[in-house]
Amino acid sequence: MQGGGHALRAVGDLAGDRLLVAPTVADVVESLVQAWRQVRTELLVPLLRGAVVMCMVLSVIVLAEKVFLGVVSAVVKVLRRRPARLYRCNPVVVEDAEAGSASFPMVLVQIPMYNEKEVYQLSIGAACRLTWPADRLIVQVLDDSTDASVKELVRKECDRWSKKGINIKYETRKDRAGYKAGNLKEGMRHGYVQGCEFVAMFDADFQPTPDFLLNTVPFLVHNPRLALVQTRWEFVNANDCLLTRMQEMSMDYHFKVEQEAGSSLCNFFGYNGTAGVWRRQVIDESGGWEDRTTAEDMDLALRAGLLGWKFAYVGSIKVRSELPSTLKAYRSQQHRWSCGPALLFKKMFWEILASKKVSVWKKLYMAYDFFIARRIVSTFFTFFFFSLLLPTNVFFPEVQIPFWELILIPTTIILLHSFGTPRSIHLIILWFLFENVMALHRLKATLIGFFEAGRANEWIVTQKLGNVQKLKSIVRVTKSCRFKDR
Repeated sequence: MQGGGHALRAVGDLAGDRLLVAPTVADVVESLVQAWRQVRTELLVPLLRGAVVMCMVLSVIVLAEKVFLGVVSAVVKVLRRRPARLYRCNPVVVEDAEAGSASFPMVLVQIPMYNEKEVYQLSIGAACRLTWPADRLIVQVLDDSTDASVKELVRKECDRWSKKGINIKYETRKDRAGYKAGNLKEGMRHGYVQGCEFVAMFDADFQPTPDFLLNTVPFLVHNPRLALVQTRWEFVNANDCLLTRMQEMSMDYHFKVEQEAGSSLCNFFGYNGTAGVWRRQVIDESGGWEDRTTAEDMDLALRAGLLGWKFAYVGSIKVRSELPSTLKAYRSQQHRWSCGPALLFKKMFWEILASKKVSVWKKLYMAYDFFIARRIVSTFFTFFFFSLLLPTNVFFPEVQIPFWELILIPTTIILLHSFGTPRSIHLIILWFLFENVMALHRLKATLIGFFEAGRANEWIVTQKLGNVQKLKSIVRVTKSCRFKDR
């Protein structure tokens, strides 16, 4: 019995020792807290402070680019440096009565389309009503439609205008290889195109006024080094809903500031793909249309610019068009507009630097301002600073963001954007929030383009609604909340 008692006491002492050694829940929690504090102090806080410094640099880059373009645009307006004063643009006149309309250059009007049931009549009708000698004008409808009923409607519309004396060509092809770029490239291969000196282009929802050619072609006729005349877009559905108002603000800033500044600084800007007139010789010299990216318009403009050709943006000439009225259509458009330029920059960066036909200043503008600051840094900063850094900073009060970076720079950038559309200045905060929401989508598209991921060359045609106003959901929104001017 005594031996058994000693054994029991030994076991009890051993168990007691184990209880003393085994950590309690409080000990585990305390060790985790200590580990978290160490990781927070030695890793996360320094990383966050580094991110703040990086965003400080990026914000200054974005602000400098916006201020620079804004100042240039303001100076152009104050000094009235309009294209009409910088370039000779006297109307084309009949110098020889015997020659008659032969004094006018041959002009080709291209209208690429794809299943454009709602708007095909608008664009074709507007093109056929252009004021220009009938024997010096060719309207080319490039129909890539896959819907047989739509193709038949477009063909009949072309036949209708042909019977009225308009020289209109209805062209189709076997497949949609190359999408819009492939369609335009195929259109340029027809024999009758070789006799045309200038090429005007309109997307299916664009409606130029009858005097469009009379106002644009003279710039090219009288200025042999001018390759492109780009006009401004005007939107027929800007007041339909809040989505279209937000888009109008962004597009007005693009045309009134970015395009005008580029035209004035170095006679270069990105071609908008429509509502412009090209010198056909330049299209040929630049290698024609390329389908290597979804930014075929910017691609052509960049190659032409590197050959030393000049561009002119004429903002006083406006062409009516339509903004995407649904978020799905807008997202598809923005994916294309963000992905294409990123891939194009990757493909042409070294070509820009190696070009010998343009000045160092123009190379710097193309590489840094046109691509890096405006399309890459701006997109990354908007998403990273507002969507990641600021929310994370709430949990790290020891990391301070300077007042000027947190408030002053974003406010200045927002106000600069509002100058493009003064009538919508009361919506500027909503526009700011909307742009932050879209920043993730644009950054994703930019990365897809830069790294040539699966959707790098995805092309989804932006849905147009034309006069079918509109989808029932949009009609309900429009009736319940129509945004008027202030």
